[in-house]
Amino acid sequence: MAKEKKWILRDPADVDKVDQLASELGVDPVLATLLVQRGINTFEGARTFFRPDLKSLNDPFLMKDMDKAVARLEEAIARGEKILVYGDYDVDGTTAVSLVYSYIRRLTPKVDFYIPDRYDEGYGVSAKGIDFAAANGFSLLIVLDCGIKAVERVADAKSKGIDIIICDHHLQDEVLPDAVAVLDPKRHDNTYPFDDLSGCGVGFKLVQAYSQAHGLPFDDLVPLLDLLVVSIASDLVSVVGENRILAFFGLRRLNESPRRGLQALIDLSKLETGHISFDDIIFKIGPRINAAGRMETGRLAVELLTSEDDAKARSVANEINDNNDERKRIDREITKAAMEMVKAGDSLAHEYATIVYNPNWNKGVVGIVASRLVEAFYKPSFVLTKSNGLVTGSARSVRGFDLYNSIESCADLLENFGGHTYAAGLTLKEENLPEFAARIENYTKRHITEEMETQVIEVDSRLDFAQITPKFCRILRQFQPFGPGNIMPVFLTENVYDDGMGRKVGPDARHLKLNLIQEAQPYNPKPAIGFNMADYYPYISGGNPIDICYSVVENYFNKNTTIQLRLKDIHKRDELI
Repeated sequence: MAKEKKWILRDPADVDKVDQLASELGVDPVLATLLVQRGINTFEGARTFFRPDLKSLNDPFLMKDMDKAVARLEEAIARGEKILVYGDYDVDGTTAVSLVYSYIRRLTPKVDFYIPDRYDEGYGVSAKGIDFAAANGFSLLIVLDCGIKAVERVADAKSKGIDIIICDHHLQDEVLPDAVAVLDPKRHDNTYPFDDLSGCGVGFKLVQAYSQAHGLPFDDLVPLLDLLVVSIASDLVSVVGENRILAFFGLRRLNESPRRGLQALIDLSKLETGHISFDDIIFKIGPRINAAGRMETGRLAVELLTSEDDAKARSVANEINDNNDERKRIDREITKAAMEMVKAGDSLAHEYATIVYNPNWNKGVVGIVASRLVEAFYKPSFVLTKSNGLVTGSARSVRGFDLYNSIESCADLLENFGGHTYAAGLTLKEENLPEFAARIENYTKRHITEEMETQVIEVDSRLDFAQITPKFCRILRQFQPFGPGNIMPVFLTENVYDDGMGRKVGPDARHLKLNLIQEAQPYNPKPAIGFNMADYYPYISGGNPIDICYSVVENYFNKNTTIQLRLKDIHKRDELI
């Protein structure tokens, strides 16, 4: 199993800056430290951080080709051309399609959408999708969350009289597709000041530009922000700069007036509007939307998210929820089988990397299972199955190890591959599988370091329980929404005890619910939850001291909000070095 996690305390922030900011804002030095760690050193900078403003969004026409995209969209609407909105089958793709389709159908009835089938067509712009557009008389294709590498498909579309506007956020190859417009803030010749928009975010900039060009009020775009925040949270783009503004107001919209489809998912997730967090999107709303593409068709997700009828929204949401329940069941079964395969030594690789293969596994969940294997064994992990006569699957990595490079080193064995440092997909012929596994093991052995093999928890600051006051929590809440670039702070408190009320909770009693007090501090017990930490119960219930690293969260349950410590890890004090 994975080694014990290593805790690393972040380098201390500049003391003078911390003291000055704490004084100017009237906040605890720990909160000032968190701000300085985020590059916020002044009162004005803090005000901008805590009070996002939609007026601070970037001008969409700063994006390369935006003028061309708006002009072509204007032409299509004016001439009554048929427009097809095309996007990926995951959360980012389906929210992007829903956003752009919802906007364009206000302007013209001659618009439809298309989501490729994960199993039949795979990721990106498909030949089948181009053929569908040609056969049905679509002359403009707006491609979202993919397309930046679709050089051949765009050329094929062009030969059939179809123009394409690409709205992507992935890295380009050397040659850009010959599209009417390529909107991508990660283009090599990027002119846009923020390069980490989601695919849905790029789609939003397109409709923002169209609105701006036609003098339409920005307020008309606000109802689209609930879709946008779902994409930002689910696609794990950075929550800084423009994304922070869009996520802040998107979360507000989601909590105050979500569209019918999202409201139906909120109800099925047993959430309550007014109390929906980023975590709720990541762990409850997003997976349900994803399940449509994993188990049936991503088109269902767009039907849900664009529905203007309550009864239809509820019906489609129930179907998607059933898909998600089935996805979870299959996920559990495959995860269990994969774990047993590794432990029994039946995997294709297990010493430096984990590679498991079963031709009968469901292709839609292999990425999730790969993530579970990383959690369990903390090694680069590959989960492979068979589809359309080829071995195909997903891989996930550990901190610092470039998974993409390891796969690229086996390019001569592969039919196709793609991804980035920490997540990738690949396809190969079955006869190449043994050599692929052997080469991945050898590559990993040569390139992985002991540091990479050790799971690290970065701790922002030490914190005494006495500092966790209502004011502290109120200001900490204003750091939200949390995500990459603005990670939820992690604190370290040493020498704490359970007050005797601790217990094991949850399915199979896997979780730990504690009421913690800190040695040599005023009596100030703090409720804490440790997921999958029940193994510590015998030690803690004996009154033994522990050190904890944790985040301070708001727990909303039965219409009551309480402050809770969400434990990241526990160290027994008698085992400390």
